[in-house]
Amino acid sequence: MTHDPLAGFPAPLGAPPRYEPEYEEPRESLPPEPQKRRIWLHFLLFGLTALSMQFTAMELNPPPPGHTRLGFAAYQSMSLLGILLVHELGHYVAALLHRVPASIPYFLPLPRFSFFGTFGALISMQHRIRSRKALLDIGAAGPLAGMIVALPVLCWGLSMSEVGPHSPGGYAQEGQSILYWLMKRLVLGPIPQGQDVNLHPMAFAGWGGMFLTMLNLLPWGQLDGGHIAYALFGDRQYVFARWVRRGLLGVFVYNLVALVLPVLLHRSSQPLLAAVAASSCWLVWYGITGLMGRFFGEDHPPFEPGELGLGRKALAVVCLVLFILLFMPTPFAVY
Repeated sequence: MTHDPLAGFPAPLGAPPRYEPEYEEPRESLPPEPQKRRIWLHFLLFGLTALSMQFTAMELNPPPPGHTRLGFAAYQSMSLLGILLVHELGHYVAALLHRVPASIPYFLPLPRFSFFGTFGALISMQHRIRSRKALLDIGAAGPLAGMIVALPVLCWGLSMSEVGPHSPGGYAQEGQSILYWLMKRLVLGPIPQGQDVNLHPMAFAGWGGMFLTMLNLLPWGQLDGGHIAYALFGDRQYVFARWVRRGLLGVFVYNLVALVLPVLLHRSSQPLLAAVAASSCWLVWYGITGLMGRFFGEDHPPFEPGELGLGRKALAVVCLVLFILLFMPTPFAVY
């Protein structure tokens, strides 16, 4: 996620955008953000995040015979950490190329409160992005760079995964998207009815990278997808973004009907609490986007006049199509 003055993935954290006075120095003459005084903080947060992700993966992945718990969990934690790192470096490098002062990434540990052990990462920007081309390039660079790593990680992880029958006592089902389904079909072939993939930790990391990229590409507000859509559509994005956010409530209702209603009608043995929790993801994101709009604003600071070339318009469309291919109506469920 990139936003002004903070940009990151996927955490909606930061401070409200700062609007500069009418007179401003040219972008090219702005000094880079000083880092020497707090470089230790970046390394400390990176180390804490790596530990948090490793401990979380160890809790989620009991090792099979012949593997240590530490080594088996590292497939997940190190793979996902690499996806996050490349995502943030995509934003950072694009900012450097456009001479937009930006910090190196801040990683955010989150032990025991997520499947991943992290709340993502972010980069800090002291000045708003004034160029329409820069806004698009910086917003798109992170998700695309992260996907370049996530896809081979997922392929490798799926090749080490096994296909087997669903557990008769209930089984956990990760979210399904069009792209994820295609990747499973490509690597493992057709999956028989009543069976599914028992994900290797590296495959779960690849899935997690796709899931977090999908959240970031949501075309709303200060998320990466919001930057991309605003660069492409300008002020017309505001109406579209508000309908996108309302649509999150629609997906929440769909999950209530699909997961909670069968439990209430005694047509499912899934625990009611688990069904409610699995249904609430998009309600939570509706709340998160509301907080982002309240503290950082739903609208973007205006960019300088200028048109996007055909190549950049195509890039923006690719990112929006990627969001559709990654979208998971039910990110997680227990059946």
